[in-house]
Amino acid sequence: SQGPISGVNKDIAVLQCHGDCDPLIPLMFGSLTVEKLKSMINPANVTFKTYAGMMHSSSIEEMMDVKQFIDKHLPPVD
Repeated sequence: SQGPISGVNKDIAVLQCHGDCDPLIPLMFGSLTVEKLKSMINPANVTFKTYAGMMHSSSIEEMMDVKQFIDKHLPPVD
C-alpha cells in the first residue's frame, strides 16, 4: 500500500471528469472519490467536472477541458 501523500505531491493539481449517465461507474462513486482526494491533497487544487448525458465514454467538451487543464498546468513544449 502507498504511504501518506506528502511534500510536493500535496499540491498537485487534479482534474477528475465524470459523465452523469455512466452505467459502469455511477456518478455517486465519482463524487465519493473526489471527496477522498480532497481529504488527501490540497482541496483547492482538485477540480471535479461532470458532463450531462455522458455515459462511460468521453466527449468533445470533456477533451477541451482536459486540454485547458494541461495547457494551464504543464509547461509548453518547444
